[in-house]
Amino acid sequence: MTFGLIFKSEEVLSSEYLPDILPHRESQIKQLADNLLPASKGRNPQNTFIFGSPGIGKTAVSKYVFREFEDYSGIKTIYMNCWNYNTSLSILTKIVSDFGMFVQRRGWAKDEIISRLTEALEKSKKSLLICLDEVDQLIYKDQKVLYDLLRMNQYVKNPIGLIFISNNPHIFATLEPRIMSSLSLDEVEFRPYTLQEMKDILQERVDYGFHSVEEGVVALASVHAINKSCDVRVGLECLVKSGRLAEKEASDKVKVIHVKKVLKTVGEAKPEILKENITAVEKLIVDIVNNKKDNLTFDDLYAIYEKTVGEPLTKRMFREYINHLDSVNLIKIGKRKFGKSRFILKA
Repeated sequence: MTFGLIFKSEEVLSSEYLPDILPHRESQIKQLADNLLPASKGRNPQNTFIFGSPGIGKTAVSKYVFREFEDYSGIKTIYMNCWNYNTSLSILTKIVSDFGMFVQRRGWAKDEIISRLTEALEKSKKSLLICLDEVDQLIYKDQKVLYDLLRMNQYVKNPIGLIFISNNPHIFATLEPRIMSSLSLDEVEFRPYTLQEMKDILQERVDYGFHSVEEGVVALASVHAINKSCDVRVGLECLVKSGRLAEKEASDKVKVIHVKKVLKTVGEAKPEILKENITAVEKLIVDIVNNKKDNLTFDDLYAIYEKTVGEPLTKRMFREYINHLDSVNLIKIGKRKFGKSRFILKA
């Protein structure tokens, strides 16, 4: 078979690929861009909280707007996923490093790194926009970094803007009041895509990613993505696997039969990084839920947890951990029934 007969560009079909246009997210792009625009004029931008379910464009929109500001406004932008950067030291070190300044990995106090960051900002004379994706990890582990970043505006003239992304619309409810009041957040909500919107998005990728596809391929992949939490990543995985199968079978195009054959292998996106990086408390909760054959009420789950550990969390904090695990699809919370506590289900 001729090389490249199926794929024009497999990269275009990757969930990490950032297209030149983002269909059906125009209003969110405009709102975020308007919030950050003052930074290009030397004024303080509007800190922004982006929320919505997984796989519906939150990260893509943020990176898209950042790319535009980098290319046309001379603003320094830094994106971080808080699964990888979830402490003050790791975040501040990353920011300083992105400015091209050396930071010793061990042995430096936080104040030293902040001093370096202040120096880097003053030298650059650029406004700085920071996006903290999956901010849940930071809020659960080290809220102080938000206070540190807010304090930076006191030390430098460069405007600094913060963008936060989460699946959980209530994640900031646990934030310290002094930090929350200082953030002064505008909210940008992302709603799930409709079936037609999903088709448009996947069709755009197909046009640039494949040489030829049979009619019905995009529709079938779109329906599967909608059924799996309206997650674009699911649709893209369907297309990539279908393309690889078409290559393997020496087909002249991607066909509906190829999509049908791979559907069972494409479930909801749940990267292993979630299980690897959740806290010890969260791992314990997941283990308890998965080891029980029947559904648990919140009270049942808390009672088991309470007996398992020496110093249990308060019910209020425990509930926040439950909400977080639900937001990343590691467990599912059922609906309330007859006024009783909600059910905790296996994911």
